[in-house]
Amino acid sequence: MKKVPISTEFITLGQLLKYVDHVGTGGEAKITLAEEEIRVDGEREHRRGRKLYPGSVVEIPKEGIYEIVKKQD
Repeated sequence: MKKVPISTEFITLGQLLKYVDHVGTGGEAKITLAEEEIRVDGEREHRRGRKLYPGSVVEIPKEGIYEIVKKQD
């Protein structure tokens, strides 16, 4: 499981997909979420605006599993 540190309260699923280079744009993220079995905390997710907080776990097929963590100062 790869850790994704954030310095804000949350990030969106679309932002995460861009951060890990799974997609290049928000429009691409929307299409990807419609076509792929991306899961957040074990549940299928279609919304690129889904808020991810520290402790959230995202599974991206053929890419990996990512855990959102609070960035240490």
